[in-house]
Amino acid sequence: MTSWPTGMPGLGWGADYNPEQWPEHVWAEDVELMRRAGVNLVSVGIFSWARIEVSKGEYRFDWLDRVMDLLHAGGIRVDLATATAAPPPWLTAQYPEMLPVRADGVRFSHGSRQAYCPTSPIYRDRATALAGEMAAHYRDHPALAAWHVGNEYGCHIPKCYCDTCAASFREWLRARYTLDELNDAWSTAFWSQGYTDWAQILPPRVTPTFSNPGQLLDFDRFADDALLELFKAERDVLRMITPEVPITTNFMSYWSSDDMDCWKWAREVDFVSTDHYTRQDWPRRHIDLAMAADMTRGFAGGRPWLLMEHSTSAVNWQPRNIAKQPGEMRRHSFAHVAHGADGTLFFQWRQSRGGSERYHSAMVPHAGTETKVYREVCQVGDEYKRIAGVVGSTVDADVAVIYDYESRFALRQPAHPTSAFEYQQCVFDCYQALWQAGVMVDFVAPGQDLSKYKLVVVPALYAVRDAHAQLVADYVAGGGHVLMTYLSGVADEHSRVRLGGYPGAFRDVLGVWTEEFYPLHEGETVALDDGSAATVWTEHLHARGASVIASYLDGPLPGVPAVTRNEFGDGVAWYVACGLDESGFARTAESALAEAGITPMNSVVKSGVELVRRRGDVSWLFAVNHTDTDAEIAASGVEVLSGERVSGRLTVRAGDVVVLREEV
Repeated sequence: MTSWPTGMPGLGWGADYNPEQWPEHVWAEDVELMRRAGVNLVSVGIFSWARIEVSKGEYRFDWLDRVMDLLHAGGIRVDLATATAAPPPWLTAQYPEMLPVRADGVRFSHGSRQAYCPTSPIYRDRATALAGEMAAHYRDHPALAAWHVGNEYGCHIPKCYCDTCAASFREWLRARYTLDELNDAWSTAFWSQGYTDWAQILPPRVTPTFSNPGQLLDFDRFADDALLELFKAERDVLRMITPEVPITTNFMSYWSSDDMDCWKWAREVDFVSTDHYTRQDWPRRHIDLAMAADMTRGFAGGRPWLLMEHSTSAVNWQPRNIAKQPGEMRRHSFAHVAHGADGTLFFQWRQSRGGSERYHSAMVPHAGTETKVYREVCQVGDEYKRIAGVVGSTVDADVAVIYDYESRFALRQPAHPTSAFEYQQCVFDCYQALWQAGVMVDFVAPGQDLSKYKLVVVPALYAVRDAHAQLVADYVAGGGHVLMTYLSGVADEHSRVRLGGYPGAFRDVLGVWTEEFYPLHEGETVALDDGSAATVWTEHLHARGASVIASYLDGPLPGVPAVTRNEFGDGVAWYVACGLDESGFARTAESALAEAGITPMNSVVKSGVELVRRRGDVSWLFAVNHTDTDAEIAASGVEVLSGERVSGRLTVRAGDVVVLREEV
């Protein structure tokens, strides 16, 4: 078995392909247009269950056989789905108990997708049966390059609250706690919640007021595990029948996806793939794209990964579905490759005529091939062939950002000091400062070895385990540099507050002690004595060995430290105890980078020109100009897309991309 789709000739380029939406005479035209666009990989069958299994145990593969044969004849590899992402109407009509239930007890109806309870034995039985039939039927098909299990797990139904899930939740808890341990972990002495029998425990359904924080956090973990077990059940069937075919499923490493712990899921796939969609109303969407790509590379352990879905232009599910500007899709595709992808695919190949996603863009739009979108698709497909040598190369980084799903789970709960805090925004603010400073970033999980990094950034590591906190302290004591934000170290892994003053687990390494949080009013801004400002958050902090870098000039805490720096062992720990504005955080990050001995790659990135280097047998420098102004960079080598030899300086045109095979 390989850890990459088999038989791939260079960078993957293609889309989800849904031939069942179209009459058969269109299929041959599709393959010819794919060849013209340079497509070499498509995902097939993701939502085809109703077409493949027309009634229980009655499978019809003849149409899909013809599709697979056509694709193979066209030289196109197939990431074949198990088709289990959307149960067919005959199944949910026969077994309505498999439909998911909301926290308020309402059972969902059939009529869209993901209409299944993750713990339903009925759904699992039929899904694994279908996966087995698919594997047995296509095990020897020459187009088969990889298996695609399910689709975007947890996108719509991350949790189900039915009685089957309640029983599964109790079993999950019993494997981790005694009843006394659970009562302690959940602090059930509060509000008379002490449990005396396992049968009394339910999922956190709708209650008169705030649910128990420990129960909420454990149910988040359970729900993630339940979906992962569902994936593994299908995966294991495929692996038994086709042991040499690699298996993946598409994560969702973008803003709104916060229910799957991708660190855990990444250990269960043969190669990591993900979906990413930009928020088109956001001017800094290119920075969010870079962050999501770096996160995905982290999930992949630094190895190349596959972008399973992005969009050629507008999507159909944002409040205003803004079309991409000419060249933007090309920049997005190359930016993902720059940050470690060895292939980029779209949803979808041909824009749907009907259905809920009929206005979601595709490689072939409603208007056909004489369009901006299809011309750009063909251009990128041709250019990908020219940079085929980048496959397998990797990205090096001196800076790590610790990304913690369990802290994200805990911090989205109600009844925190402010509802204005958002974990993903905090991470983005940290990442943006590093991106604008022109440094490469790896994302790492809590507990991961930090020794190879010169600087580690720690955004809101809230629900931190003792061992993970100790690893950060040991890293600093051994000479490492850390930049940490507020809401770190406050609670343990059960969301119980660490006593003795904030920031709890990190008081010693930071050399500070906070006696009380002072969140700010909506729209309130406080000034700092270094010229910066803060919103959302302040705290009554005392320096206990740390040097004060900046203090508040006004607001509720005039004169109180807001940013500190502490020497701990042989290293340095910086603490940002407030919602520092963009310029203030950028200056703090630049100071931490300089002290850690990190030299930025370039000085033009702040203006929107992104430089990323991938290394393999040779060094590849990607330059992506996200602006409407030409820029000049230092470069020597061959610009692969144009074939131009470069010596010393290279102009990157406004909105353009260049890829340099460097001479070093």
